[in-house]
Amino acid sequence: MVKRMCYIFFCIIITISSCNDNDEPASPVLPNEKQQSEQLKQEIEKYPDSLLLIEKLIQYYRNNGSYDSALAILNNTIKRAPNVAELWDIKALLHFENEDTVNAIKSFENAINIFPLPEYIISLGTLYAQTKNAKALIMADALAHADKAKATKEAIFIKGLYYNYINDKKTAISLFDSCLRLDYTYMFAYREKAIALYDLGKYQEAIKVLERAVTIQNNFDEAYYWLGNCYKKLNKKEEAMQSYYMALMYDKNFIEARDSLKTLEGR
Repeated sequence: MVKRMCYIFFCIIITISSCNDNDEPASPVLPNEKQQSEQLKQEIEKYPDSLLLIEKLIQYYRNNGSYDSALAILNNTIKRAPNVAELWDIKALLHFENEDTVNAIKSFENAINIFPLPEYIISLGTLYAQTKNAKALIMADALAHADKAKATKEAIFIKGLYYNYINDKKTAISLFDSCLRLDYTYMFAYREKAIALYDLGKYQEAIKVLERAVTIQNNFDEAYYWLGNCYKKLNKKEEAMQSYYMALMYDKNFIEARDSLKTLEGR
């Protein structure tokens, strides 16, 4: 499921960030995005080594879904500065959003080879898990043994995610329980545990997990979506519809929830 993968990935990675450079000119507030992009291009001509300005232009293209343009600029920048790990991190994000998991993984591998930040390892481990690559376990062990990373919970979660994707649900559930013992507010562990139970046909147990999740965080839209799926399996149409309504209340662009609701409504 697209939303599930995006939530897993983007909520535990570093996204495009700004570099701190006091010598950079402040960009003026402009009346529209087209003028803003032109202004940024002009400023980049004056300051071609400014990562801050380049990232702003990449972000502009990203926001408009112009991934080819964003990646073209980024690739040219990487040619000039191939050993800047942050650029490879940004490239991985763009590839992932553009549904190119293979190149997202390659970009994270390059970032880690340059500078193995825990954030990059978490991101790469997550993608390995989603693609059923056993290297996810290696990434998880690296995190678990890096005291400074303080990412034991994330390491266990990556392992659980891997086992969930390779259909070893029992092992996955045990690992997600370990996550929750470390942090009972870790929403992703609730969600993934519930999905594992759902896949096993244990819908009532999944509902209990999801109800606890929304008790702790009542705006967790994906929990409501999976509640809807569980109720639908139990032929509880009204409860399923209400759950999908709740998911859409917290995220009006939740495509899967909207489609499921339409199906139940006969639209």
